[in-house]
Amino acid sequence: MKIAKIAFGLICLAILASNVVTMSRWSEARGVYDDICYLRQAHLFQRLGIGGLNTNAHLDYDHYFEGKLKQIAFAEWQDPIRWPCHNPMPNGKVVMQYPPGTGFLLALFPEGHQVVPLYIAASLIVCGLALSGIAMARTLPSLVGAGLFGALAVYLMINPAKASYSVAPTMAVCAVAGFLTALWLTRDKRSVLLIALIGLLLGMSVNFRLPNALLAAGYVIYLALAFLRMRTLSAFAQGLGFAAAVLVGMAPTLLAQAVNAGSPLATTYGSADVVAPGFDFAVLGQYLRDMQFVLIVLAIGSTAWLLRVGEGSVRQVALVVAGNLIVNLGFFLSHPIFTPYYIVPIAMLSLWSTSFAWLMHPEQARQAAPLGREPTSLGVPSR
Repeated sequence: MKIAKIAFGLICLAILASNVVTMSRWSEARGVYDDICYLRQAHLFQRLGIGGLNTNAHLDYDHYFEGKLKQIAFAEWQDPIRWPCHNPMPNGKVVMQYPPGTGFLLALFPEGHQVVPLYIAASLIVCGLALSGIAMARTLPSLVGAGLFGALAVYLMINPAKASYSVAPTMAVCAVAGFLTALWLTRDKRSVLLIALIGLLLGMSVNFRLPNALLAAGYVIYLALAFLRMRTLSAFAQGLGFAAAVLVGMAPTLLAQAVNAGSPLATTYGSADVVAPGFDFAVLGQYLRDMQFVLIVLAIGSTAWLLRVGEGSVRQVALVVAGNLIVNLGFFLSHPIFTPYYIVPIAMLSLWSTSFAWLMHPEQARQAAPLGREPTSLGVPSR
């Protein structure tokens, strides 16, 4: 087991090292509209501090964004109405459509060298969780599963995470939230602090991508049903703590929408992105041919398997994940726009949650004992 753990750990580290080398060669001027818009948000934060939440085109008086548009040969760089990723608001402003989180993280690094450090930092978090899963495994099947999934998770940080700067921090948040979800539900006494921390992380992820708000759906369903079934103060406190933490986490986005669109609940996205649901076989076909389909199958398969063979706390994690998958897949598969990363966050959050739930299952400690290993609780009280 020890040799196998070292081998899988070295595989994950080798993939990480390869990714870092590849990332170090990336250009921040690859001609993608999303890229320069996120970089404009970062520039605003570096120049104006918290005032960078205001993305009004008139604040480009240093011609930073105009310069970026010229670099990619954008013909209408002089007309803010035609700027990519920007939309006119009823209050007369022309503002950026994205929430502020990705730009804020990019602003933590020096201008001109922002994207690569962001991806490396997110990759280190993901790789750290992958190595933790490998270390926690107590049986050969669980070790193989943790090792293969860990290698896949690290690899995904370069493809498809490269498709949008918002995906990298989202992937890191999903890894940490998945670990905490399993820890929360596998403890004998479920902690309000833990579920609040999960809520805070999921709320913060909304600052990277607005659709990340759907990542909290499964938790809301689970907590609501738990309160209706038990009607206890503890169940109420957990639901309240989760909801309050989600709101605190997404506060920067609500504030940005108030500044730019005139209301915390008003969207800065244009009509092309705010579309009614409707199943489109062409879009479904694109998912079937994409890497995301593999992740969907893995997420559904692991959840179904835990629902079938899991008991107690493991089954509770699977129930949360199942609710999350139903809501998120229902939304994105009925969304008539395809991207190579829409379903990646929910798939990874699901896989991290189910993986750690199985690794934390006390049954593994009992299985390890006949092999001459000292059973451990891994920080989780045995049932």
